[in-house]
Amino acid sequence: MTDGVFHRDSVLVVDDQPESLRMLTDTLESSGISVLVATSGQGAIDLMGHFVPDLVLMDAVMPGMDGFAATTLIKANPATRHVPVIFMTGLTGSEHVIQGFEVGGVDYVRKPVNVHELLARVRLHLGQARAVQASTIGLDATGRMLMATDLGGRFLWCTPLAESVIARLEPGWSSETRQLPEPVRQTIERLLQRCDAPGTTLRIDWRENTGSYALELVLIAQYRENEVLIRLNQFDPEGDADKLRARLGLTEREAEVLLWISYGKSNADISDVLEISPRTVQKHLERIYEKLGVETRAAAAAIAIRSAEN
Repeated sequence: MTDGVFHRDSVLVVDDQPESLRMLTDTLESSGISVLVATSGQGAIDLMGHFVPDLVLMDAVMPGMDGFAATTLIKANPATRHVPVIFMTGLTGSEHVIQGFEVGGVDYVRKPVNVHELLARVRLHLGQARAVQASTIGLDATGRMLMATDLGGRFLWCTPLAESVIARLEPGWSSETRQLPEPVRQTIERLLQRCDAPGTTLRIDWRENTGSYALELVLIAQYRENEVLIRLNQFDPEGDADKLRARLGLTEREAEVLLWISYGKSNADISDVLEISPRTVQKHLERIYEKLGVETRAAAAAIAIRSAEN
């Protein structure tokens, strides 16, 4: 609902057969869906340069630019890549169905089209597209660094903040490439081996001219049949530790221990990161409590978080 005007779902039908176009248009419009038409792949690309529909029904085989090539261009364009594409094909070979999925299609229907099946699939994917869009907008608004992959580690989507931190690790990277940088991809593959253990974390360390940094990937959950949610945390261990040391009067090692406490790490985790024994970690922590005048881990972490902020 926008300014009192109800937004009707819109579908772009791409087919070079006039009879098929008429049947599909009548079917969709009778169900309250706005319909646009294109008679070629190129025509669809040209039209979507001016108007972005909620869904595309794409004929697979057409003269000139076919449906596969057109869908490849749709998915390569940041302005249209979110639009679900359902292929229509009279081809019986499974390789054509596979090709449709490989170029970014979400579903397919066989020709001649069963109108009841078509409407069911259109409504399903329109609903899913609305849900994904609403969820992504909500995540962006909360400033979360989240991304999703499939169970094979292939990139699906990420929030803008997550995109920016990955681009810091791999300058020039963009979610438009649809391929994760190799260090991130390999780390996610290892992470997904523990899909049965939410909360599992792995870290990527790298250096820049300004210092050493770390990107932590946290396995949140498998929340769809083939979709895994991952949270990203960016750390600046050297810079943050220097701030804690200067602002709180800590030794270098105490600042490092407190920093990783503020990152939510256990004594065992800190022991591994700093390559010191858990007993030594605890001794540092006891001195930190005394210097900060606190008695709990949570209170020390809260002071550290405030002190590390710019």
